[in-house]
Amino acid sequence: MALKSMPLASGYLKATALRDEHIAANVDIQIHNFDGGSTLFGMANKLFRADVPDVIAFSVLGWNYREFAALAETFKQLNPDGWVVFGGNHVSHQAGRVFGMYPFVDIVVNGEGEFTFRDLLLARLNRVSPHVLHDIEGISFQDAAGGLVTTQDRPRIEDLDLIASPFLTGVIPMTDENGEFPYDVALLETNRGCPYKCSFCYWGGAVGQRVRAFSRERLRREVEIFAQYRVHTIVLCDANFGMMPIDLEFVQDVIDIRAEYGFPRSIETSWAKNKSKVFYEIVKSMKDAGLHSSFTLALQTLDENTLDLMNRRNMKVNDWESLAEWLGREGLDCYAELIWGAPGETIDSFMKGYDRLANHVSRVAVYPMLILPNTTYQRDREKFGLVTVRGNTDDFEYLLSHDTMPAWDNQYMHRFIFVSRLVAENPVFRYIWAPLRALGGITQSEVIRSLMAWFETDDSSGVEPYRNGMFNSFTDSDVLAPVLAHVYGDDEAKEVLRRWWNESLMPLVPQAVRSLLDSVFEYDLLTLPAYTGPGREVSPRYANESLPQVEVNGEKFYVWRDVRLDCDVPALVLALRREEPYDHVIREIVSSIYYKVGANHFLPSTNHEEIVYYMGRLEWQLLGRSGAATDISE
Repeated sequence: MALKSMPLASGYLKATALRDEHIAANVDIQIHNFDGGSTLFGMANKLFRADVPDVIAFSVLGWNYREFAALAETFKQLNPDGWVVFGGNHVSHQAGRVFGMYPFVDIVVNGEGEFTFRDLLLARLNRVSPHVLHDIEGISFQDAAGGLVTTQDRPRIEDLDLIASPFLTGVIPMTDENGEFPYDVALLETNRGCPYKCSFCYWGGAVGQRVRAFSRERLRREVEIFAQYRVHTIVLCDANFGMMPIDLEFVQDVIDIRAEYGFPRSIETSWAKNKSKVFYEIVKSMKDAGLHSSFTLALQTLDENTLDLMNRRNMKVNDWESLAEWLGREGLDCYAELIWGAPGETIDSFMKGYDRLANHVSRVAVYPMLILPNTTYQRDREKFGLVTVRGNTDDFEYLLSHDTMPAWDNQYMHRFIFVSRLVAENPVFRYIWAPLRALGGITQSEVIRSLMAWFETDDSSGVEPYRNGMFNSFTDSDVLAPVLAHVYGDDEAKEVLRRWWNESLMPLVPQAVRSLLDSVFEYDLLTLPAYTGPGREVSPRYANESLPQVEVNGEKFYVWRDVRLDCDVPALVLALRREEPYDHVIREIVSSIYYKVGANHFLPSTNHEEIVYYMGRLEWQLLGRSGAATDISE
């Protein structure tokens, strides 16, 4: 992406280490924050072009494990006595494998790293050998004879305010060279810990743990900093936000801060799996204040046998339908997450769950199962008959098959996942799903399968980008992102979708509703973000005139004045979701459409939580029916 990701974990490490006076007086700590397009050659030149550090510490996950190992090997060539420290979910409690593959790694941090990192720096300053670190809790290292040593686990941090704030201390820069906020979103933890023990999840070793929270005062001060830098979206790195009364207090503080500064505008998070009274109070408060979110139903599967094997039966996931109906009646954006490939799941059980879910929530994100370190699925792989392969450039374990998922079923479902993520998650189509189901009698999975079949059989050149992406061996963001950018930014790509719509799907629906469904389909394409290609953003009328920009409540929008539409599509879909009469909205309307400026910051990427804010909106959606209390300037 054009914007950076905020280095929150590194910020915690640096800020906490510098609280120690000895470290602050004797150590220079620098954070290097690389994006996904950085090459190893470029990273090595930036890291080692001047003074070579004494300690180099890497925040390791599956996608950067091999690259960071290569940089560590280069570092050891330049400084054989330097320390290489690996920490992060992918290597925690995996030291035997790490040292076996990369003997030039000196230390692996197990669990929370803030105080462990501080103690390692103090040991380095005291000239302790990396082979005799027995007194430091929560690490693995190799002794002088090459033997693996793992020290006692470090107790989890009970008082999280002991971790220094990277925002209040200023160790994470909040502006770039142009004085602009440089990150896609602001990342923040309000708590740590998760009471559940899902078979596919590790969550930093905090599964099955009591939830511990940062103080309200600290969080409020951090959010005030974000507001001062006009941060649009805060993403909370919590496992189950919205579960406790302190979460409501946090939201109330954010609302108060927004009233003062105008920002932030949105909170995104992993919402609590069990929706309590607190959750409903939070949602109502956010709606009343105009504070946006994509409320997530992280169900993963609706199959009861698969839920048992996932160890998710203790979650009240069966309550989700009433929640989805309530969110729909309130007119709030909601999306759901499913995982394909969990042991116990079949194509038939998955499709039944998918359509049951899509009846209530059209934006469904489907992700293929990965087998992650330290999870139940990894430990009990023989029990489930798991067959996996490591990635080409990363270190994740990708599922090929298991006892209920033959390899050919998995291949078919990866094609389904590609099309589903392309048109239903990100989303290319937002409004068409409910009318197709209610008026045309076609389920969401049937629509996606229709598009799959058309991509497979149509041999025109315009279909090639879709077909190549769909037949990639594994659906991930690297495969999806360029196709998504192609759809958003190329008129020919939209014409391909129109041909499918007219040739394959419309013959399946009653003649009487085709004209109305055509209007909804065209509205979906009309309101895709203002974007023309990688790194380029223009107004939506690409071939004609550019659109003027206006500022609405401190944010810039392209505005297309006086657009004639066959009906008020958002009002139609809202009426269908509420099971209310809709004849009154099936009439020609004239409205301005607003497209938020800045879509190029999130494309090409698959950040569907953020890109939805760049979709075109009718005037009443942006300003409210009355248009009151709104500041518009040109």
